[in-house]
Amino acid sequence: MTAALGLDTSNYTTSAAVCRADGTGLNASKLLEVREGALGLRQSEALFQHVKALPERLRELEAQGMLRGLSAVGASTRPREAEGSYMPCFLPGASLGESLAAVLGVPFYRFSHQQGHVAAVCWSAGRLDLLDRPMLAWHLSGGTTELLLAVPEGRNVHCARIGGTTDLSAGQLIDRTGQMLKVPFPSGKALDRLSQFSERKDAFRVRLQGLEFSLSGVENQVRDRVAAHALPSDVARFTLLTVASAVVRATRAARRQYPGLPVLCSGGVASNTLLRRALEGEGAVFADGAYSTDNAMGTAVLTLRQLGQGD
Repeated sequence: MTAALGLDTSNYTTSAAVCRADGTGLNASKLLEVREGALGLRQSEALFQHVKALPERLRELEAQGMLRGLSAVGASTRPREAEGSYMPCFLPGASLGESLAAVLGVPFYRFSHQQGHVAAVCWSAGRLDLLDRPMLAWHLSGGTTELLLAVPEGRNVHCARIGGTTDLSAGQLIDRTGQMLKVPFPSGKALDRLSQFSERKDAFRVRLQGLEFSLSGVENQVRDRVAAHALPSDVARFTLLTVASAVVRATRAARRQYPGLPVLCSGGVASNTLLRRALEGEGAVFADGAYSTDNAMGTAVLTLRQLGQGD
């Protein structure tokens, strides 16, 4: 059976995935280690950890019999499609992928991390048909909060930024809130759990200009609440409701500009309970939680599509 291997080495996760022509697949991931109290990794440290972690990800796939009969290899080689988009952490996956393709005598395909996120949601939600039509797609992660206009481009998907934050990403705000509350990094899951113990409904209404908004002022609001000894659960809920409110308002504005387009949410922040609940009314398409966070499945899906397979 035709199958494709995808590799993704982001700033926080090492992952390898295989997608088969029958629609089945498997992703093997490892979260990078971040020093306690830190708010991320330097690129040199992320690159080093990826080099060490990649062989084990492939062994996990091989143990499940997923590496047999590969017809193509793909990798995320840059954060997004924009000119000059580059991060050293993508080099290990790109280098290994190209080397494996040469050894196997199969094609090698390059994609952006963002394209992979969008495709992973489509695959996980059972909506690969969305890759063949225009859609609005959010990429909500530790370093990115962008609203994209995603349109088919051959067997690939082209993502163009049309809105999002002008400063802090949603993930950065969540992680900085987590640091103030002394929960582990990355803080998304911890804040999600904490927020469930609060019934507060207050959120900061950020200013929306077109399809863009700023989250930098929200950090000061959070700091004031922590200084005033607000309950951690209330602080967590305030941060998450503020992010959800901004995303929903921008989504509604985008749907007025681009009527009839489906809405898709990708990235680790898209796994948040309150955000998902808020966007249910917008008919948004989400991945299973494991495929919202950084993973290589979308890259494997896109690689398979280059062969005319995997629809």
